[in-house]
Amino acid sequence: MGLKIFVPITILAWVVLVPVNYTNDALEAEKMAANVTASDIDKLSISNVPLKSQRFWAHIVMAYAFTFWTCYVLLKEYEKVASMRLQFLSSERRRPDQFTVLVRNVPPDPDESVSELVEHFFLVNHPDHYLTQQVVCNANNLASLVKKNEGMQNWLDYYRFKYSRNRSQRPQTKTGFLGLWGAKVDAIDYYISEIEKLSKEIAEEREKVLNDPNCIMPAAFVSFKTRWGAAVCAQTQQSRNPTLWLTEWAPEPRDVYWPNLAIPYVSLSVRRLIIGVSFFFLAFFFMIPIAFVQSLASIEGIEKSLPFLKSVIEVEFIKSVVQGFLPGIALKLFLILLPTLLMMMSKFEGLTSLSSLERKSAMRYYIFIIINVFLGSILTGAAFEQLDSFIKQSASEIPKTIGVAIPMKATFFITYIMVDGWAGIAGEVLMLKPLIIYHLKNFFLVKTEKDRKEAMDAGSLGFNTGEPRIQLYFLLGLVYAPVTPILLPFIVMFFGFAYVVYRHQIINVYNQEYESGAAFWPAVHGRVITALVIAQLLMMGLLSTKQASSSTPFLIALPVLTIWFHVFCNGRYKSAFVKYPLQEAMMKDSLERASSPNFNFKSYLEKAYVHPVFKGNGNDDDYEQYLSENQEADAENVLVPTRRQSQRNSPAVSRAASPALSEEVQTVEHRV
Repeated sequence: MGLKIFVPITILAWVVLVPVNYTNDALEAEKMAANVTASDIDKLSISNVPLKSQRFWAHIVMAYAFTFWTCYVLLKEYEKVASMRLQFLSSERRRPDQFTVLVRNVPPDPDESVSELVEHFFLVNHPDHYLTQQVVCNANNLASLVKKNEGMQNWLDYYRFKYSRNRSQRPQTKTGFLGLWGAKVDAIDYYISEIEKLSKEIAEEREKVLNDPNCIMPAAFVSFKTRWGAAVCAQTQQSRNPTLWLTEWAPEPRDVYWPNLAIPYVSLSVRRLIIGVSFFFLAFFFMIPIAFVQSLASIEGIEKSLPFLKSVIEVEFIKSVVQGFLPGIALKLFLILLPTLLMMMSKFEGLTSLSSLERKSAMRYYIFIIINVFLGSILTGAAFEQLDSFIKQSASEIPKTIGVAIPMKATFFITYIMVDGWAGIAGEVLMLKPLIIYHLKNFFLVKTEKDRKEAMDAGSLGFNTGEPRIQLYFLLGLVYAPVTPILLPFIVMFFGFAYVVYRHQIINVYNQEYESGAAFWPAVHGRVITALVIAQLLMMGLLSTKQASSSTPFLIALPVLTIWFHVFCNGRYKSAFVKYPLQEAMMKDSLERASSPNFNFKSYLEKAYVHPVFKGNGNDDDYEQYLSENQEADAENVLVPTRRQSQRNSPAVSRAASPALSEEVQTVEHRV
């Protein structure tokens, strides 16, 4: 999508705006009159157009053209992604989350347990479709004990293997922290005894979780006989009190973030408030390192603010490093730990699925980037670069100086694109970070082949980090397209490299943690719209500083039209990403009954949402085993395609459905 948007915009901007900007001499006059810092690249920007010039009409017309083209591409992409999502939902095989609803805030009852209460409620209110339920237990302590036991077992395997290679001497270890201090003991005997102790603790904790009412949370995974029944339950209000019996679609089993299911529902609001306040102060105080980075972004700015460093900075090598890559590298280093911190905040907030954790972290990361990396870099950079002008000018002239300086920050963002974007893509090809982490783990942590296999895992793509970074380049491209078109070729090259590299990585390298069915797209669309509105508002502010009072009002319609377009797209397509159409659910259920009439749904669903610590193999992907076991049974019930027309009152086939699926639906209707 980035290439679809920016390739035509780049061509149009260079054909129209670059000649309009370059054939002026406003910056030369500013340099002589106000001692404004500028470079030769800035002559290609709107800053080189004099005040009250009629040439600003070209920038306004191009702003309209860029907006309409971006909205057109977004509309087509929204329509395409929504169609692909519906087609995916129509064609995919059965999964437990299609039949299951997460019920929270179950009201207490002195006469019934949570399990009995949930079962009775749904038997009464969903008598024809309720199948089974699994209450949520607070098994966090049990999970930590199981994890500790696995670590002990790993150490035991390591020392047994070590002893098998050299039987002349029994391996020794220390009983203190990480084996660094304490009394020396026989390693094999020590870990055998520790595992026996842990096994007893695990058995006691397991019994406590299963039998102690305090460990049962007022929540449950409720499964239904049909997709239609689950869709009705997930998308409707269950009781007169809207704060009780809250239902939502259950995440697929591998997407569930089990530790947060044990958080009481009433505490979630308090947690959200704490995280909201914490994020505000984090974004606010991060302006300090951003200001420091911007102080490094200009040789002239450093010399004006710190004259005693002039002799050092004028050295050719130091000057090239400071001017070229130091600001971008410094900013990248300040941001390196931010995604991890934001993910910790999302986990504390109490979200119950990995996908929701990544979506919320991505949203906060994007807000952080807008406030600090983009707006913070522009404002603090303008202040540092024009420090001398700020000191000598009156307060009424400062907005004009900032307006001149905003387009000049394109030089900083060009270096940032090369450091973060181009170099980041190159690093993605080489997989430098996973390679370094693997060798560190291999040197310090790997003890067995199991450890080595885990250390070699490339992990998943990481929506919470990758998507906001890419959105920053959408923002930069849309903001600077009518202002400083010199930046656009760097944006196009980034998106070209990113498309080739990430397509390969997603297909051949990264693992897929869960399946969202393109559920992230509305957030992506909304962030591009946000970038478009920010670009329009900054363009209006910039023209106002240029005293283009006769032409600036024509830009007011752009944000209004863009927001209307966003509302239209959400109203037209967003429901496909948040709701499951009952027509589609009924169609899939009809296909299910016709193709697998003897399928045992209860055995398929009753263990799908059991906490992983209660499963024999310790993982939460048992439903995939059900899929593989029943694929042969499904294959035996192949439907014969027919051209017979369906009855008039039969539900119509979705436009998103594949031709083969349409023929199957007609066959089902014929059988019915």
